Amino acid sequence: MQALRLGIIGVGLIGGSLAKDLKLRGFANHVFGVDLNKENLELAKKIEIVDRHGPLTEVVKNVDIIVIATPVNVISKILPTILDLISDDVTVTDMGSTKKAIALSVKGHPKRDQYVASHPMAGTENSGAGAALSGLFDHKAAVICDQNESSDHHLNRVRLMYQTLKMRIIEMTSFEHDQHAAFVSHLSHISSFVLATTVLDKEKNKETIFNLAGGGFESTVRLAKSSPEMWAPIFEQNREDVLIALEAYREHLDRFYESLKNENYEETKKIMEESNKIRKVLSKINTNSTREES
Repeated sequence: MQALRLGIIGVGLIGGSLAKDLKLRGFANHVFGVDLNKENLELAKKIEIVDRHGPLTEVVKNVDIIVIATPVNVISKILPTILDLISDDVTVTDMGSTKKAIALSVKGHPKRDQYVASHPMAGTENSGAGAALSGLFDHKAAVICDQNESSDHHLNRVRLMYQTLKMRIIEMTSFEHDQHAAFVSHLSHISSFVLATTVLDKEKNKETIFNLAGGGFESTVRLAKSSPEMWAPIFEQNREDVLIALEAYREHLDRFYESLKNENYEETKKIMEESNKIRKVLSKINTNSTREES
């Protein structure tokens, strides 16, 4: 495999982690970074996540593949401009947690086939170049969307990128992606945000929270530390599917509430027993990860 010149737009947790491992594993031999935050960009250079940084107009002339790892509203705005600027051999992909709005932003563009819509299902609640982690993507799922709209050359290049990151590749349409992501990703973040605001609102004594909070609370509320600048645009772009997921969530929450209110403890227990079925789903995920590690 010939190493490629990689351009990262948005050198944060996702972009930085991706750059780290693609350099370490030989996919990229040079990383060019672009970021509006100059301090973050200098840090990325200092800790050797990027080799060089500069403006967008310069990066498009010096790389083989461009990865956009900015908030999703920014991706929708800059993706058409990037396609305007690139030469015919440059591949463009993005890390956005929504796909419909981004795909629509370049629908009909003359260079649409050079863009591969994708989403690596990995991350932490932290942000910035300093949060970048080696191995962040290992054995996680990478979704590639609308593959029929990308040329084989650019599609294969992005597939190889994710294979280098040791990810499982799943293919679906951008519409399907947003429907599924609303339930398995976006809803969990909303639950965490709402739990955090509920506790902060009702438990006025912060010391009590500190003293009583155990591992269960900490793990459940962990996602509430995620960046609002990153997540607010996700909920905006995927509003319709998120509302459907929230309505379903409310129905199940109401069912639990009513069972307790009416002292129907058998129903409460039944709901918990039904939820335990998630163990089988999660065990399959863990089994697949173990097989890939072996």
